[in-house]
Amino acid sequence: MTATAPEHAGPEVRKAPGSPPSGTRPGTVRRSLFRALPVSPAVVLLLLFLAGPIVYCVVIAFTDLQLTGQAQESFVGFDNFTRAFKDEAFLNAVWLTLVFTVLSSLIGQNTLGLALASLMQRASKPVRTLTGGIVVTAWVLPEVVAGFLLYAFFRREGTLNAILDWLHLPSQNWLFTLPILAVSFANVWRGTAFSMLVYSAALNEIPKEVTEAAEVDGASGWRRMWHITLPMIRRSIGTNLMLNTLQTLSVFGLIWVMTRGGPSGKSQTLPLFMYEQAFQNSLIGYGTAVALLLLLIGSLFSVVYLRLLRTEV
Repeated sequence: MTATAPEHAGPEVRKAPGSPPSGTRPGTVRRSLFRALPVSPAVVLLLLFLAGPIVYCVVIAFTDLQLTGQAQESFVGFDNFTRAFKDEAFLNAVWLTLVFTVLSSLIGQNTLGLALASLMQRASKPVRTLTGGIVVTAWVLPEVVAGFLLYAFFRREGTLNAILDWLHLPSQNWLFTLPILAVSFANVWRGTAFSMLVYSAALNEIPKEVTEAAEVDGASGWRRMWHITLPMIRRSIGTNLMLNTLQTLSVFGLIWVMTRGGPSGKSQTLPLFMYEQAFQNSLIGYGTAVALLLLLIGSLFSVVYLRLLRTEV
């Protein structure tokens, strides 16, 4: 007599290897919620004080909101952005912002910071301490204080012209003739310490055996720098460039104290142009639209740097 399978037996259900028992799912969810509980206040604060203002700024950028002389704002769509790209003052501010960023961040702070870090690797301890203290002091100064110091250095009766007169060299009013170069130099003077610290940490991670072997093989200092040092710290270079660029794009107080964007807008970068439109001309909607465009420029720089860092992995 043969046994027959039950007629109503359903298909056999097989569980994937390593899958949790069906009865533990509610417990897993509860544990996940319990683990997320300590960080929930920080998430709420970020949503309230970071995401909330950003969303509000995006909203008012599409309105004609003004500080004075207006009963109620109205939705204007992309009119503020269209107005910006037709405004010669805005286009001039974009150009000066790029010049200021390239001169003071990509070239100035990055190159000088790497040079100081490399020289301090070979210097004695007292020299390293003195140099690091001087450079870091300029970095920790408040932006307004640094602006007044550099204003006193570049003004017509300032320190730079006094030195040039003592050397019997021609002097000039640097804040009037070359304002964008003056504020770029000021930003280099103030911000180089960050690059120096980043590169000092990166250079300390390079094995001494590698550089000593290259030196024994007869490689000069420039060859060791180009073929060994720079490739080994390239990720630090990319990270430093990204952070410096984002910081430089938002510089306001330094330029405001030194030149207030003048003369005739020759040193008016996007943060100063945004401030002028929003708080001096009372055009909050237009000024906020300019702020969003500045945020877009910073995002483009970040995307480029992140893609470069990704290709280096």
